[in-house]
Amino acid sequence: MARKLLLTHIDVPGINTFEVYRQKGGYRAVEKALKTLTPDEVVEEVKKSGLRGRGGAGFPTGMKWSFLAKPEGVPRYLVCNADESEPGTFKDRYLMTHIPHALIEGMIIASYALGANTSYIYVRGEMMPQVRILERAIAEAKNAGFLGKNILGRGYDLELYVQPGGGAYICGEETALLESLEGKRGNPRIKPPFPAVSGLYNCPTVVNNVESIAATVPIINEGAEEYAKIGIERSTGTKLISASGNLNKPGVYEIELGLPVEEFIYSDEYCGGIANGKRLKAVVAGGSSVPILPANLILKTLKGESRLMTYESLADGGFQSGTMMGSGGFIAFDEDQCVVRNTWNFTRFYHHESCGQCSPCREGTGWMEKVLHRIEFGHGSFSDIDLLVDVSKKIEGNTICPLGDAAAWPVASAIRHFRDEFEWHITSGQEAQRRNYGLAHYADPLEPVAS
Repeated sequence: MARKLLLTHIDVPGINTFEVYRQKGGYRAVEKALKTLTPDEVVEEVKKSGLRGRGGAGFPTGMKWSFLAKPEGVPRYLVCNADESEPGTFKDRYLMTHIPHALIEGMIIASYALGANTSYIYVRGEMMPQVRILERAIAEAKNAGFLGKNILGRGYDLELYVQPGGGAYICGEETALLESLEGKRGNPRIKPPFPAVSGLYNCPTVVNNVESIAATVPIINEGAEEYAKIGIERSTGTKLISASGNLNKPGVYEIELGLPVEEFIYSDEYCGGIANGKRLKAVVAGGSSVPILPANLILKTLKGESRLMTYESLADGGFQSGTMMGSGGFIAFDEDQCVVRNTWNFTRFYHHESCGQCSPCREGTGWMEKVLHRIEFGHGSFSDIDLLVDVSKKIEGNTICPLGDAAAWPVASAIRHFRDEFEWHITSGQEAQRRNYGLAHYADPLEPVAS
């Protein structure tokens, strides 16, 4: 059995309450941090653990903390990004619903490390049940002396607030989140200055994902060296994966980084294989914004090596033959799924969610949606395929925030790997309305390419 750090007690009745969470060792990490470690030592532990941001970027968390400016007399803030608006991703919601105190404990540790006396959890507007769960957990922690004034008698004060957002995908981007938290329209800011220097209310701010913050609890409890022993290379620790699509056992799984993708999909411990006896056609490995890969490339790299659930292995081959870990939104497609329809659906989402601030994204996502609609419904031409590639290139890298890239990558990768399916939609427009292209050659073994 794989080792679990965040979901160890997920099945314990009442684990969402302070009393049961405390009985299972909850808040020991807060006691250890406040009583035996300085803030800088906590930062150093997180650095040594190798923890990387679990929200999608994969940036080293401890390094991000160390960038925080510390001018005299200026408050600092920690903001938890619980917006979780990436399609295919639901692990943060799961964690907040079932073990809210894991996040609260992580918030206390991280706030202490950063010298923040006021911190916020920004929750997606549609997740009001989770807002109420977190508010109840904060009240319990405060009543027990873990929040408020002079926590554990160590002279450290912390107030923690939950703020529901407006329900916009763009507010998952950290500067748009900060704008929304300040009561403004959620438009991304131009960087620099970065939030570490000028963030919330123009003060030094760190924005971290729910899972990243919760992971500080086992790091402090077990020690950075023990945490770093889990996983491989620069992908240390465990990772929550939101598995969905055509799987026998969709759900949230905690894996040790380094698990083979094939084992994750087909083993009974995890997803249990493809539903209804079908065959795997394609996978979106890290949420809708990462490149889609056909079955043969998600299971093995072009070198013929087993693809692993790590930041490095999933990215092996770059965007030509690899993808990204992203937020861990793992979506599996069986042989009956249509890549063209899926790509159009993703593009509709990004067009709808674009804040409109940057013209390449505002206009380009709309153009891609229209062209994909043409192809999907039998009115496309071969020039439309190249037009989509051209528009995606014009969007990528030309916007203030990564939403433009998130919209461009799925389209570019779908055409790169499934071009013949797009062409079939154009040459067989009427037939494509009655049936899907099928598995075709997308699961055929690949000839290994010498490195």
